[in-house]
Amino acid sequence: LGGSTVALPFVLLALVFLFFFRDPERRPPIGPGVVLSPADGRVLVAGPAEAGAAPPGEWLQISIFLSPLDVHVNRVPVSGRVIRVNVRRGRYLPAYRPEAAGSNECSEVWIDHNGQPVVMRQLVGILARRVVCRLQPERYVEAGERFGVMKFGSRMDVFLPVTAVLSVSVGDRVRGGETVIAR
Repeated sequence: LGGSTVALPFVLLALVFLFFFRDPERRPPIGPGVVLSPADGRVLVAGPAEAGAAPPGEWLQISIFLSPLDVHVNRVPVSGRVIRVNVRRGRYLPAYRPEAAGSNECSEVWIDHNGQPVVMRQLVGILARRVVCRLQPERYVEAGERFGVMKFGSRMDVFLPVTAVLSVSVGDRVRGGETVIAR
């Protein structure tokens, strides 16, 4: 109605959303005890769990920051049975800040992987105001399977038993459903 000048911003906005919500096919590596990255992004934490961030008990923690340019479709890190899914209401601090883990809004999924619990959290950030988690308790999931999406920049935390051997370091770039982050 207004010509190409009026249409151009709407076309550009549509292209930005198409880029942001892309969902490429991934081929998960197969192997016993493999823990896959649940998201694309940069590793912020890789080691003992940060105080106040982890569920009760002793854990290893891998935290991945998703910039607005990363794929935001999330994937299951390990095969197993979903034990529980919790949603915690909270703040919207920048997802890369350490205090975001304990206070930001998130969904938390517990998976029984061959008798060992694995916990993953989708944390919202300053731009991301919504996470979508399509998992329900008692459902069996496969490593690399899609389970949700985060809207814009966010953070994904994975908590593993202390017997796990980490395969990533702080600063590494990972791809959801493809990069092995631990065994």
